[in-house]
Amino acid sequence: MALFGLQKTTLIDFPHTVAATIFVPGCNLRCPYCHNPALVTHIKKDTLTHIDSIISFLKKRRNVLGGVCVSGGEPLLYTHLLDLIEIIHSLNLKVKIDTNGTIPEQLSKVPVDYISMDIKTSPDNYHLVGGDNIPQIEKKVKASIEWIISSGIPHEFRTTIAPGIVFREDIEEICSLIKGADHYILSQFRPINTLDPKFEHFPPTPNKFLNELKEIVEKSGISCMVRSSIGSHGKIKPSEN
Repeated sequence: MALFGLQKTTLIDFPHTVAATIFVPGCNLRCPYCHNPALVTHIKKDTLTHIDSIISFLKKRRNVLGGVCVSGGEPLLYTHLLDLIEIIHSLNLKVKIDTNGTIPEQLSKVPVDYISMDIKTSPDNYHLVGGDNIPQIEKKVKASIEWIISSGIPHEFRTTIAPGIVFREDIEEICSLIKGADHYILSQFRPINTLDPKFEHFPPTPNKFLNELKEIVEKSGISCMVRSSIGSHGKIKPSEN
């Protein structure tokens, strides 16, 4: 597919960098709380932009932008991802990739400048986010975590504290897996535009609970911050051409 979502400017998705975000349609998970259903099962072409127009935009803005976030969906599913990254780098722009960590064999091949991996819950609970259709998903998630930490590439891990999917014990287990990580972000669940409409009736994650989880993370010796927002990537809107 040559059509992608485009957010022309973001000040929060690429640390210390003014960036644009390219959203790659398609995902191998089905997180019920996902805030970008337009990229998962309800892909709408009128919200997407052709890659040629995106590259043209980046060329015009390369003196303003410092980098590009390649997000999703799951960008590692995109067949021509390496070509896209090469083009972005040729414009003297850094590349950050957002991934769910279920394709470690592809992750280890991408020449990026920053990695952000969503850890959905503890690895043995990935069936709650549609992971039961991915063979050996627990092993793949752990392999991605281990590779990222040992890669030397600046990185962060993120978890959305979704109701019925992430509990205190899940965060404790995740902490045991990400020892040595650069950063860990706990994102507030908000009941807006979710893939599963039932999740729109759940309340947002209470700030008190988020801060309790933050204390658990910090006691593990891991740098942690709480993000009270609508997920990590925001919501896809029709592109402005």
